Amino acid sequence: MSRRFDVIVGDLTLSHAEAIVNAANETLLGGGGVDGAIHRAAGSELLAQCRTLHGCPTGQAKLTPGYRLPAKYIIHTVGPVWRGGEQGEAAALASCYHTSLALAASHGIKTVDFSSISTGVFGYPVALAATVAEKAIMEELDAHPEILQVRMVCHTEETALFYRQTYNFWYAESKADRL
Repeated sequence: MSRRFDVIVGDLTLSHAEAIVNAANETLLGGGGVDGAIHRAAGSELLAQCRTLHGCPTGQAKLTPGYRLPAKYIIHTVGPVWRGGEQGEAAALASCYHTSLALAASHGIKTVDFSSISTGVFGYPVALAATVAEKAIMEELDAHPEILQVRMVCHTEETALFYRQTYNFWYAESKADRL
């Protein structure tokens, strides 16, 4: 049985998925972490394109070409800054995954690789983010059978472990489904 969801450790800028999801800031003009790495790898054309998009609100997503990246597209989404968990962070984070995958489906994109949105400089605890992310991803995979694969591309094995454990606890139906 082929899984439609997987967790790997790797460099998102080297992904060969049709689309990668950039954990952007509201300006979409680059920043630190994954966002900065994607902008550097994609080249100056990405920054020029992002200037025309006039930013993006938290929880929403916008699409650009991948330019110099192996991925054909970049889906930019803005995750919430962690403020203790009582400021609507979970709903905003879930919206990032929902809107990113809905945008992918509406453009016929069949493979999508995510980074761990909001868990870097935005401070969202990885264990909590993994639960929110995977619930939203599984709901979107159910709603969009045309999406063939979604992967969580983690920068470290430690982060990947949180996503694997969450998947195994909530979604794996058999040993064959365990990540």
